[in-house]
Amino acid sequence: MITVKDTVHDHIEIDGVAADLVDTPAVQRLRHVKQLGTVQLVYPSANHTRFEHSLGVYHLASRALDHLGIEGRRADRIEAAAMLHDVGHGPFSHNLESLTHRRTGKYHDDVGELLETGAVGEVLRDHDLDPDRIAEIVAGEGPYAGLVSGELDVDRMDYLVRDAYHTGVPYGTIDTERFVRELTFVERGEVADGDGPAGDGPELVLDEGNVQTAESLLLARALMNPVVYTHHVARISKAMLRRAAGDLLEATATTAAELRRMDDHDFLAAVRDCRETAELSRRYDERDLYKLAVWAEYDDVPDRVHEADHAAETALEREIAAEAGVARDHVILDVPAEPTMRESTARVTVNGDIRRLERQSPLVSALRTAQRDQWRLGVYAPAPATDRVGRAAADVLGLDSDGLVTEVRGAMPTTLDEFE
Repeated sequence: MITVKDTVHDHIEIDGVAADLVDTPAVQRLRHVKQLGTVQLVYPSANHTRFEHSLGVYHLASRALDHLGIEGRRADRIEAAAMLHDVGHGPFSHNLESLTHRRTGKYHDDVGELLETGAVGEVLRDHDLDPDRIAEIVAGEGPYAGLVSGELDVDRMDYLVRDAYHTGVPYGTIDTERFVRELTFVERGEVADGDGPAGDGPELVLDEGNVQTAESLLLARALMNPVVYTHHVARISKAMLRRAAGDLLEATATTAAELRRMDDHDFLAAVRDCRETAELSRRYDERDLYKLAVWAEYDDVPDRVHEADHAAETALEREIAAEAGVARDHVILDVPAEPTMRESTARVTVNGDIRRLERQSPLVSALRTAQRDQWRLGVYAPAPATDRVGRAAADVLGLDSDGLVTEVRGAMPTTLDEFE
């Protein structure tokens, strides 16, 4: 057994297959992949890694399995998946995932080949575990996979409290112990009004009387979003690194598959050494970031921009640059994904029925409104060019200049009373 002192969960005891997985290269690599990517440029103490997060996810999964009475090989599979759930992440976590997916067809939870070969595959087979089964659980497939990858999974429980701790932001605080105690599995046919998803095996739900427990997860995520996850400085720096990654692939023999297996240090070294990306690298290293030229609200952005794919966004960047009279690499268009709230489909028990949280909680609609109102389209450029680029972007994108956000409040979340 291994005992680890953790900042969030105090002492974590690791044994069985998870203890043997800890020292594999695939898991140790996560020591060099930051959990929050570039958020450290906003919150200097946000230097925690995917490695410690993986230990936390394993810990909560193990606690939940004990509470649920799940043991034996089934428990070993879940614990292995919890420890391995992030090994597919590339450098700077989710930030480069859209780029590598376009070129490899793989997301971070597509880990089959990583688990099949090398030390991880050997450890799993030594414990009589099928790597393909573990990969399915990481991808959210199969019985009991919802504990690791689902609407109420231990992954988001750990990252919310861990991110809140390391940023010093109090909004992500949730009662993980209560969550773990109140989780239960039900057969899918028991879900009220046919509300459950299709598929085989039991579904993870919160036990009777825990609507507020589920709401706390939603509220924590909603409040962390504008002040941490989508803070404008974090978004600008992430967009600059995505641009650098794309330029690196175009300018060198580096492949997307190789990029996907780099850690943060490997990637930063690669873009520093590449002539075509050296300036973006310098700006990132010195925190000499691009500035906001446009910061536009959801309803002020035309549908054609919301629906633009990568090729269309690239074409728009070129058009903005040409109209502004600046180099194309001095314009970055950042169109976030459509607002979603996966947690709202979590199931809770109410008067003996299993119901979707979104049908039971009036808080969900308010949080959906807040999420939409927090959405921003960004156009970024070097400081001397922001005015020209902003005017050109408004013209090219068809933005209503009266609807543009001209001031960004630092670390100020939206409050629910604005939506009453």
